Amino acid sequence: MTLRTNQVFHQADRFVPPQAGTRKFLDEETFKRMISIERKRTERTRHPFLLMLLEAGHVPNAKNNGYCLDRIVAVMQSSTRDTDVLGWYNAGSTIGVIYTGLADLNKNQLQSITQQRVYATLATRLTSDELTQVSLSFHFFPDDWEQGHGKFTGNPVLYPDLFIPDGGKWSVRALKRSIDVIGSALLLALCAPLFVLIALAVKASSKGPVFFRQQRVGQYGRHFTFLKFRSMQVNSDHSIHKEYVTKFIACAASKQPSNGNGEGVYKLTNDTRVTRVGKFLRRTSLDEVPQFLNVLKGDMSLVGPRPPIPYELAAYQTWHRRRVLEVKPGITGLWQVTGRSRVNFDEMVRLDLRYATSWSPSLDLMILMSTPLAVIKGEGAH
Repeated sequence: MTLRTNQVFHQADRFVPPQAGTRKFLDEETFKRMISIERKRTERTRHPFLLMLLEAGHVPNAKNNGYCLDRIVAVMQSSTRDTDVLGWYNAGSTIGVIYTGLADLNKNQLQSITQQRVYATLATRLTSDELTQVSLSFHFFPDDWEQGHGKFTGNPVLYPDLFIPDGGKWSVRALKRSIDVIGSALLLALCAPLFVLIALAVKASSKGPVFFRQQRVGQYGRHFTFLKFRSMQVNSDHSIHKEYVTKFIACAASKQPSNGNGEGVYKLTNDTRVTRVGKFLRRTSLDEVPQFLNVLKGDMSLVGPRPPIPYELAAYQTWHRRRVLEVKPGITGLWQVTGRSRVNFDEMVRLDLRYATSWSPSLDLMILMSTPLAVIKGEGAH
């Protein structure tokens, strides 16, 4: 990426175009909602944006630090473009500016130039003591998601709408968690005899542990240990699955034969790594039963998107990431009872996002009631 120092942003060759007092300064709630809107705009247009946060610390011997903030707000109102978004990131303490329409340029150079120009502009209205208390931080979207840390892989500053508790939704979230705990505990108790039978069958069919443990990515990109009954031979080569699922995410994978009906599924079929007992467990979805332990622990929910493997997440487009940000992963979900391996990856993500935006206890109940029929039909299960 290249940078022309006389043009930091598209449609702007000056850093201070508007007149003072002409810009609307957004309240905290509205500004953070705008961050969410700009993320979605970037997901669609692939044009990045920069979020700059400005904090003014306590100035020694100053009579009124609020007055200092007022002057900073006035400066920022007169030194940002009409296309930029200005407001409180944290009311009364942290000012935020969303710079949109960024050119295809080097992030480090953009940050350096923006920092220099902001400080130079502030110096015209602040004392030297006040200026030394001002700190700037810069956050680019799309952000870089690093793998393998077991924690949130993105930049939380860019997702305030996902991390700030919503008092209005607390009760329904508590209800969902209560249903998860009670439902998974009851199902584990009811399935205890089945647990024993499956465990004996797995041990008898091939050498190795009863459970298959794998790192998966949960809500907010946090990693957890995902449990299934083992359906493959021990030490199987997973590069076959990685290659196919990478093509699937890119919508470049072809459907595989399914039960001789000619329709096909987006899933590896006739996989020689799968044991005879494993084929039965997968066809009936009984290999998923240990995930009730994941639900009881809180890593998963009864209903939600399927949790991806880290190498799957690495192949995601920016908008795909929302399926692991907006809702906790689940054992069953909208995709499982409607498309289940018969739709491409983009359609699967759209189903997951539709669930995330329209979630309700009644929707969960509908999906849970539809799941047994989907399991009995076995469509898309392999």
